[in-house]
Amino acid sequence: MSDPFDVAHETILITGASQGLGRQFARVLAAHGAAVVLAARQTNKLRALEEEIRGKGGRAAAIALDVADTASIAKSVDAAEAALGPITVLINNAGMAIEKLATEQTEADWDAVVGANLKGAYFLATELARRMIARKQSGNIINIASVLGTGVLKAVSPYAISKAGMIQATKAMALELAGNNIRVNALAPGYIDTEMNHDFWSTPSGERLTKRIPQRRVGAESDLDGAILLLASKASRYMTGSVVTVDGGFLLS
Repeated sequence: MSDPFDVAHETILITGASQGLGRQFARVLAAHGAAVVLAARQTNKLRALEEEIRGKGGRAAAIALDVADTASIAKSVDAAEAALGPITVLINNAGMAIEKLATEQTEADWDAVVGANLKGAYFLATELARRMIARKQSGNIINIASVLGTGVLKAVSPYAISKAGMIQATKAMALELAGNNIRVNALAPGYIDTEMNHDFWSTPSGERLTKRIPQRRVGAESDLDGAILLLASKASRYMTGSVVTVDGGFLLS
């Protein structure tokens, strides 16, 4: 019987691939045979990851893509498809947060966070969906949401709002695109230890937050490997409009 988690025939575009979860997704999917297009605003970090994956026998290409610059999206997708062929799976992972109370957030803060996390992701997904439809090709869009799209904490309101919007966008696109054999699902991670936030977890605030997680630990990047393989492969062929939460039980607290 064929492996339902096989991604060897997929060409996967991963945004925000230069670090953190995007880099981990790229490594895991490439190790399972996928061709991965590594996308981020700057390609210097991507080049090292591209070389790493190729050095292990994988297929990878690095491209510059700023999802917040919606006018440049089509050109970047052209470059991605010229490098590795038609994109069959999109992982909308690029995003950002600005930590301020709502009364301190500026319009520029709002535009930056919502532009990257929601607007850019939406227009990248619709650009790829149009291409998939034109090719009469099945497709798969995975939006990286967050537990803060459902629950909230202080000082990240634009981020939480954008991730709530991402969850709703996932459902809306899933409904519209199902007839074209394009699936759209979301992955909602909880708190994950990455190089950007690693030092925080040893602070008093980080320790208090960890205690709110029923499993009493912060997630590792590798804790999302199974979920991303599920969503990127045919194992999830009857899933669309779903939100897969991986949070150690945080939302239960």
